[in-house]
Amino acid sequence: MPLKEKLMADLKEAMKSKNKVKKDTITMIRAAIKQKEVDNRVELTDTEILDIIAKQVKQKKDSLVDFEKGNRQDLIDLTNEEIKILLEYLPPQLSDEELTLIVEEAIEATGAQTKKDLGKLMAFIMPKVKGRADGKHVNEIVAKYIK
Repeated sequence: MPLKEKLMADLKEAMKSKNKVKKDTITMIRAAIKQKEVDNRVELTDTEILDIIAKQVKQKKDSLVDFEKGNRQDLIDLTNEEIKILLEYLPPQLSDEELTLIVEEAIEATGAQTKKDLGKLMAFIMPKVKGRADGKHVNEIVAKYIK
């Protein structure tokens, strides 16, 4: 089932079960998809929709930091629940062990040794982990290997 159809079916289910958080989260995703389609006058593929969802997850995680600083437990709980819902639509996230293997393989393939090679290394890694790992987290793992 295409991702757009799954989102619509899940939206209907959330409305029937009166799950407000899930309904609002899916509506937010669908609005972002529609906005991009209207702006670019194209029909988005599942891969492009996954990119939008991954971007939403990243924005939510960034917001968590501010909510923690503001001591807003209500917003922290809501945002965590939204992230959980968004992650249901993304492919399974890579574990640290899997990411480490990919990073080691990339270092071997590119010959990266210093921080100057970081851009080349990330350009090699990111297409392989697209939608399955956060770039910031990948960067942290890469930093352990290059000086």
